[in-house]
Amino acid sequence: MAQAPKEIEQLIDLMARLPGLGPRSARRAVLMLLKKRVQVMAPLARVMASVAENARDCQICGNISGAEVCTICSDDRRATGEICVIEDVADLWAMERGQVFKGRYHILGGTLSALDAIGPDDLRIPALVARVKDEGTREVILALNATVDGQTTAHYIAEALEGSGVSITSLAQGVPIGGELDYLDDGTIGAALRARRQF
Repeated sequence: MAQAPKEIEQLIDLMARLPGLGPRSARRAVLMLLKKRVQVMAPLARVMASVAENARDCQICGNISGAEVCTICSDDRRATGEICVIEDVADLWAMERGQVFKGRYHILGGTLSALDAIGPDDLRIPALVARVKDEGTREVILALNATVDGQTTAHYIAEALEGSGVSITSLAQGVPIGGELDYLDDGTIGAALRARRQF
């Protein structure tokens, strides 16, 4: 059976590691890219190289940015005293699509997980506690996924912020148990944010 050149096989292998792409889907994607080298593959390679070189985590919230501080954290209009705590950047993008939340975010980088040996110091929980004190935060909204690990993390954060005087709320209706923010529609996220409750 004919084999593709080594570099192309390597590209297929790397593409197959992406979420939603297995070896067969990756092979089809690579074949399409090869057919459209000038129109798609070359511009894609340039943009990917630029993103790899310039993308960085925001020093304040953990969002992906092209600068030390992201556009959300540097926007004075978003200094509302509210911090929305989320697991990762995909959740921030989902929240922003709904255009309901006007405060700032804090990305944890995951959730606590005994199975995966992920503890509080492996996440951005200490940075959140420091931020709440430094920024004079009035409300922390826990917008973590409604999974066992997400809720365990929410309870840990609530305990860590106990006695800080900050109001701690969580998303309410619309977010199903076991649901993940990135898969919810904008209306559901908006309704859940507006109907948040004391945690």
